[in-house]
Amino acid sequence: MTPATPTTPAKQHTVVDSPYGPLTLVATDGVLSALYMTDQRHRPPEETFGVPDPEPFGEVIRQLGEYFAGDRTAFDLPMNLAGTPFQRSVWTELLKIPYGETRTYGELAEELGKPGASRAVGLANGKNPVGIIVPCHRVIGASGSLTGYGGGLDRKQRLLAFESGGTGEEAPALF
Repeated sequence: MTPATPTTPAKQHTVVDSPYGPLTLVATDGVLSALYMTDQRHRPPEETFGVPDPEPFGEVIRQLGEYFAGDRTAFDLPMNLAGTPFQRSVWTELLKIPYGETRTYGELAEELGKPGASRAVGLANGKNPVGIIVPCHRVIGASGSLTGYGGGLDRKQRLLAFESGGTGEEAPALF
């Protein structure tokens, strides 16, 4: 009997336009595993994104379009997020922040039962592989300041303005 060999997960990607620039969507075994913006911090090399194939992304693209049109405030998508258990717990908390609201890193740490871990929460937040859908842009500094965002502070400010009912100039509809 030959021992089973682990298989490499199948990866596909596609690029879609958005009001915040091109978004690269990555699927692992047909399930969304990443959404990267151009010039995003912690963006892996493109050769790790797999083959170009829009097939797995129809529902993701539809829901993103509804979000950018102002018709969707939460996403309902299966995701395959690779990270440490702590990172995944932070990303789960991010999904609980309502549209148009913000939380501080300290508040998230308290929600996780780790009140002294705001810095660790910030680091995990920065490693979120599915920006916008897992709304890491909704996390702000203790003073209310916009701090750190893998997609850039300009995008963070525009996303927050959009969600709080901005005029549309902050995020023109391109979908």
